[in-house]
Amino acid sequence: MSTRTLVILRHAKATNPEGVADPDRPLSEQGHADAAAAGAWLARHGLRPDLVLCSPALRTRQTWHGVALGLAAASGEAEQADGAQSSGSVSPEVRYESVLYGASVRTLLASVRVAPPEATTLLLIGHNPGLSALSAALDPERADAGGLRPAGIAVHTFTGAWTDLATGAAPLTAAHTPRAD
Repeated sequence: MSTRTLVILRHAKATNPEGVADPDRPLSEQGHADAAAAGAWLARHGLRPDLVLCSPALRTRQTWHGVALGLAAASGEAEQADGAQSSGSVSPEVRYESVLYGASVRTLLASVRVAPPEATTLLLIGHNPGLSALSAALDPERADAGGLRPAGIAVHTFTGAWTDLATGAAPLTAAHTPRAD
């Protein structure tokens, strides 16, 4: 049985411009910086995703872009945000899935459970309240009662296949927020 790592990342701080639809809200300057810092933290902790599942909202796509840049900068790779690399290392597959926008715990779990078996580290980028609720469902005893803050990371591990991921069965092994509001 393989050890699986699910990295849950709430999108970084976004702006809320008047007249802009919610899915089209961009990251703030601080949000861009926090996304890159989140990527650097992941790199320092050896948490390089094999698969990225990302909401298609602008702020989540921009968060992934910043994370990819942070991962590349922390490792010294010449990685582009679209996943192309010149260093010869393998880049993650990135899937933008509309069901992740505003998803419930049930939908988030279903999305993770269909991950390919060769992926051992999965990065899930989305929105609250769903992501915080998922983290709490996976490890009710260790979850932060306040939930994930913008650019907050919750790392859960378990042994088995992605299809086996269940509530209460994936302990929280690390957590990080790039900055405090």
